[in-house]
Amino acid sequence: MTPSSAVRIHKNGGPEELRFETIEVGEPGPDQVRVRHSAVGLNFTDVHHRTGRYPGPGFPLILGMEAAGVVDQVGANVTDVRAGDRVAYGGASPSLAPGAYCQLRIMSPGPLVKLPDWLDDDTAAGVFLKGLTAQYLLRSAYPVRAGETVLIHAAAGGVGLLMCQWARHLGATVIGTVSSTEKAALVREHGCHHPIVSTQEDVVARVRELTDGKGVPVVYDSVGASTFEISLSCLQRRGMAVSFGSASGPVPPLDLFRLNRLGSLYVTSAGFADYMSTRPELLERANDLFEVLKSGAVQAQIHQRYPLADAARAHRDLEGRRTMGSSIILP
Repeated sequence: MTPSSAVRIHKNGGPEELRFETIEVGEPGPDQVRVRHSAVGLNFTDVHHRTGRYPGPGFPLILGMEAAGVVDQVGANVTDVRAGDRVAYGGASPSLAPGAYCQLRIMSPGPLVKLPDWLDDDTAAGVFLKGLTAQYLLRSAYPVRAGETVLIHAAAGGVGLLMCQWARHLGATVIGTVSSTEKAALVREHGCHHPIVSTQEDVVARVRELTDGKGVPVVYDSVGASTFEISLSCLQRRGMAVSFGSASGPVPPLDLFRLNRLGSLYVTSAGFADYMSTRPELLERANDLFEVLKSGAVQAQIHQRYPLADAARAHRDLEGRRTMGSSIILP
């Protein structure tokens, strides 16, 4: 057994439930690997696991769905990766449960993707899950075409900032909502043509103004309860609202006929696992992400770093909307 620092919860609740503890990690089984983390991604999914909105497999529960590091040991039957390989993983799948807030982790090799030499571990941990999310949203959930205008809520967040750059790279005009003038300046530097400070402006009126009254063909909404009605009101006829998060709470029940009255709208709730359902699909999307990062069309910057022992502060900052772009936790 090898000692490892970890952050666990023993019950659901607020950031105060996060406990910095020492655990013992054994050897990987024949179909498992042991990964030594160098950096861990911070995501709102972690908050949902902490509060119980997304139930975990049981207590005590190590949080975290994204990390980068090196393969420390491999089981006898593992052939896809070898000890010493630099890897990253992230997201949700049957083979990946929470468990990244630690130094050492035993896991299935299925979610692991080998990192290219030019991509450092900190950036990989801060961009892998978020970048794959941006990829499937912009390329599959609603494939953005050149010349379209898109609306991205929470544009200064980890996923939002990547989406602004990627959508612009695809030839779209990007409108993004943010909560402060500081964040408006940040997103403008990262691909957003028209930032809207939602605490100071009428989002729907501004979107209609920017689109000559027509509205946008797609809204990407990771906020949920507080923005969903705004999203519907910003859409053009037969437009699509792509819901992929609930930072402000779950979207309330929807009368389907309202979509008819609002212009025969479409709504989808696009889940990560359903767009990474096979390993070939995961690798294809990861390669697409690596290509746009290497080209410089999308730049991933780490704006906040927290020691593992300070994970509670990271959660408070994330929930308090005090973070911008990607954040990582250092074990």
